[in-house]
Amino acid sequence: MRLNPVFDRFVEKSPISVMARALVERLFSPDPLNDWYDKTARKQYTRELLFSSVFDIMSQVVLGSQRSVNAAYQASEEDIAVSVTSVYNKLNGIEPNTCAELVRYAAGQGIGIIQELKGETKPLLPGFRVKLLDGNCIGATEHRIKELRSRAAGALPGKCLVVLDPVLRMPIDVFPCEDGHAQERSLLGCVLPTVEAQDLWINDRNMCVRSFLCGIADKRGYFINRMHDNFPWESIGDEKHMGKIETGQVYEQPILVEDESGRKWKFRLIRICLKRPTRDGDKEIFIITNLSKRAAHAKTVADLYRKRWKIETAFQELTEHLNCEINTLGYPPAALFAFCIALVSYTVFSVVKAALSSEYGAEKVDNEVSGYYLADEISGIYRGMAIAIPEEEWEEFGRLSQSQFVMVLQELAKKVKLSRFRKHPRGPKKPSQKRTFDPKHPHVSTARLLAGRKKR
Repeated sequence: MRLNPVFDRFVEKSPISVMARALVERLFSPDPLNDWYDKTARKQYTRELLFSSVFDIMSQVVLGSQRSVNAAYQASEEDIAVSVTSVYNKLNGIEPNTCAELVRYAAGQGIGIIQELKGETKPLLPGFRVKLLDGNCIGATEHRIKELRSRAAGALPGKCLVVLDPVLRMPIDVFPCEDGHAQERSLLGCVLPTVEAQDLWINDRNMCVRSFLCGIADKRGYFINRMHDNFPWESIGDEKHMGKIETGQVYEQPILVEDESGRKWKFRLIRICLKRPTRDGDKEIFIITNLSKRAAHAKTVADLYRKRWKIETAFQELTEHLNCEINTLGYPPAALFAFCIALVSYTVFSVVKAALSSEYGAEKVDNEVSGYYLADEISGIYRGMAIAIPEEEWEEFGRLSQSQFVMVLQELAKKVKLSRFRKHPRGPKKPSQKRTFDPKHPHVSTARLLAGRKKR
């Protein structure tokens, strides 16, 4: 496909930004998005303010092209034709179900493109669809709401469980909760109905709940779960040494777990004696799984649990590279919506990485491309590109067939200079020195201290 010449400068100088904006148009063009919202929302409905307008405002803030909801509103005030109060009222009334369905909608749109690009990473365990589950508590907000003004405690506007597909590099599901103090395990009842046969769920110890793990097994799914200290189990065999991995020695024994209905399940308990304690001081890690020995050796199970860092990295990128926690949004629905918009934006990044992988290889992209520089490029160019290229020019991307659109992404990927987005991994942290304070000299001159270094 030959793009209109109006794109030429941006295609040459910032093909990444063109890819991202084209994906937003492809995945979230206003008319289909508004139709989706009308079918999905349970209580809230459209009067004068379209959902696509609210989505666009929040996307600009999350991506960093606008610094606040109010700034994004002012930039689009003539097109929106409602007051900023109406915008905030809409945000404060968005249902958690709508937020969750938006993430699923985005994932459903993105998966087909990634698969046609052949931009997936290698399966972590062939024959299984691995899903990484973790919780995220949204950071405390400002005390703007009347009920918060007299309280010094941090105001938590919500919590989410997020499911990440490591092969697609994208969040595929989310389970939001407006209660910021809710325990993560209280949301597992919502997760269990989504479990499918041959799923492999890799979870931390907060998800080590009998009803959840036995429920996964009952649905012919599988799990690798770090064991909670209070998890009840019964030994039915001797522990055996299974070898060593990079982080320590691995042992295994068969165990029996009885669920709430009295049904007994045979699982495997894997103990890892660590070379170095965890940051919490643990010298051993216990992992429980229902994978058979034929499907995964004990050392393989231990290594797979270590791959959980992928979801931790995803949350780090959400926090550091995208504006996913907007502390001025005190009402839980608005805060959860902002977080889910960040998950949706992460999906766009995932498709961009898949396009790059189709050209340069998944391993090279994962090891060398920095999410920080991708996000910085897109946020820096986005507003200028919106001014320079008329809206109707972007609509063409929504009318292409999927094969045509994939070809456009591949052509744009060829023009990306990966060196501009190269990671710069830092070395090991140096131990921090103990600081001294002299009340007689509460301030020091940096220039004098540096001059003293030269004299030594």
